[in-house]
Amino acid sequence: MKTLLLPTLALSLAACAPTQSHQSTQPPAGSAQTTPAQSAGQGSATATAPTGFRALAPLSTERRTSFARAEQVIDPTKRYRAVLNTSKGAVTLELNAKAAPVAVNNFVFLALNHFYDGTRFHRVIEGFMAQGGDPLSADPARRDAWGTGGPGYTFMAEHKNGLRFNGPGVVGMARSASLDSQGSQFFITLGPADFLSGEYTVFGQVVAGQDVVNRLTRNYTSTVPIPGAGADVLGSVQILVSP
Repeated sequence: MKTLLLPTLALSLAACAPTQSHQSTQPPAGSAQTTPAQSAGQGSATATAPTGFRALAPLSTERRTSFARAEQVIDPTKRYRAVLNTSKGAVTLELNAKAAPVAVNNFVFLALNHFYDGTRFHRVIEGFMAQGGDPLSADPARRDAWGTGGPGYTFMAEHKNGLRFNGPGVVGMARSASLDSQGSQFFITLGPADFLSGEYTVFGQVVAGQDVVNRLTRNYTSTVPIPGAGADVLGSVQILVSP
């Protein structure tokens, strides 16, 4: 089963990603792996935390990709950021723990377990969005299955939190047609996609590195992969917290 973003009138596609005016997404359970955190040649994040933030220590030393559920690891009264260290450069996300506490806790929990290390932006559509977060995408040999992976559990969308996909850099959770099918896959908008508002969970915003997001390799049309197109790597994710 694939995880795609799909608006109300979107077609149900067998892949994990947001739906461009007419598309869909969904995440299946992923299998356990113990790949070192420096998967795909990308090391752990080493950037100095900005003033007022501190880096959170990982919960595991090796990459973990299968869980029964996401443990509670955040305090919704605090501010959280995530630094995505990609093969094109660093992207910093401001995570909105007050508006989407479940999605933010899920993302932070997975990141602290090196879940996203070595994964790829497997579905990037010009003018629409860049989707990643599938654990299967860390393995080039499983390319046909990219977009079908997840953390081993799913959870309900926080789609009525008042936040909108009203511009570039909005971070949302990918899902299938079911509201309770969110897992690990997420997407970042490349432009306004307000038709997704109220249908998908918004849980963050790019605050630095949107130029990096804009440079990610376009590897999907609105419906199918682009033959021969590559997929940029998400080497590691560093989580920052401000009291």
